[in-house]
Amino acid sequence: MCLSTLGERRFDARLVLLLLMIMLSVSGCSGMDVIMPNKINAKNGSDIKIPCTFTSCYKIDTKKFVMNWTYHESINDTEQMFLAYDKKKGMLTLLPERFGDRVVFTGNLEKNDLSITLSDVQEEDEGLYNCYVINPPDRIHGHGSIKLNVFTKLPPPRDSTIAVAIGASVGGALALLILSMVVVKFLRHHLKHDLTSEEKMEEEGKLEPEGAAEEGPKQA
Repeated sequence: MCLSTLGERRFDARLVLLLLMIMLSVSGCSGMDVIMPNKINAKNGSDIKIPCTFTSCYKIDTKKFVMNWTYHESINDTEQMFLAYDKKKGMLTLLPERFGDRVVFTGNLEKNDLSITLSDVQEEDEGLYNCYVINPPDRIHGHGSIKLNVFTKLPPPRDSTIAVAIGASVGGALALLILSMVVVKFLRHHLKHDLTSEEKMEEEGKLEPEGAAEEGPKQA
């Protein structure tokens, strides 16, 4: 094999690799990524949706797709699977002695949504919930975790508190600005009035001697 042919093949291989890299960058696919918040609050006795979505370079193939949810108790260090996807039977709920029928899959596989809903939340449901997903041929195994906190009375959202504080500060500053403008206007008005009165007095003072001079000879 001549060197020119070997060089051309190497060039072709590099060109193909470059084209593949360009195609991947244009498509915007960055592999597996599980998206879910770090924590969520629920009121005792309420229903709560525990969200979990993922991104992948490939569409879901139900014959190869793998997904499951596990529950990690706060009291001990045990992790138990309570929901799994079966290639033939679909979603299967496990741990009936723990959650019973209170756990329902409310996601949408076509939209890469693996969310679940936990009804009649109890204090013992507090803990760490893990969402695992495998979507071949994507080689990355996705994993996300969310901490469920259960309260008898939900705490006020931080965002609303901050918004109220900011609103109060802005309102107070605006009120002070308006008050300052009113005071300045009031002072300007009185200062102008005082200056006008003083000018009148000066004019009257200028006119008094002349009037007196005119009246003097008449009286004489």
